[in-house]
Amino acid sequence: MKWHINWDALGITTSVACAIHCALLPLFLSTLPLFGVNIIENTAFEYGMIGLAFSIGSYSFYHGYRKHHHSLRPFLLFSAGMACLLAKMHWHEWKLWLLLPAVICIVTAHFFNFRMCRVHNHAHSDDCNH
Repeated sequence: MKWHINWDALGITTSVACAIHCALLPLFLSTLPLFGVNIIENTAFEYGMIGLAFSIGSYSFYHGYRKHHHSLRPFLLFSAGMACLLAKMHWHEWKLWLLLPAVICIVTAHFFNFRMCRVHNHAHSDDCNH
């Protein structure tokens, strides 16, 4: 039996986990320094998480594009969400206004990719090389 990772489900899960993290972290803000944890406003940690999310998401969209639907629309929507996350890191005063569209774009892109992969299953076109 062959086992494989559903990259879209993983991408949606990590996006939702990120949203929960961003919503709940302020509640624990006052207790984190007691334990010596400093991930709040830690730019290296934030960029690392954005890079990890981009890596997982890019592979998911590459797989969907190459093996199933041959559409760049989900990846472009995902890229817009990632651009909002990067913009959030640079313009701190707009942080909350950029986070919501970023999460919506990323989750929607994974949902579209997932649906397009299921609809097309294994569509071949002129650019298919497998």
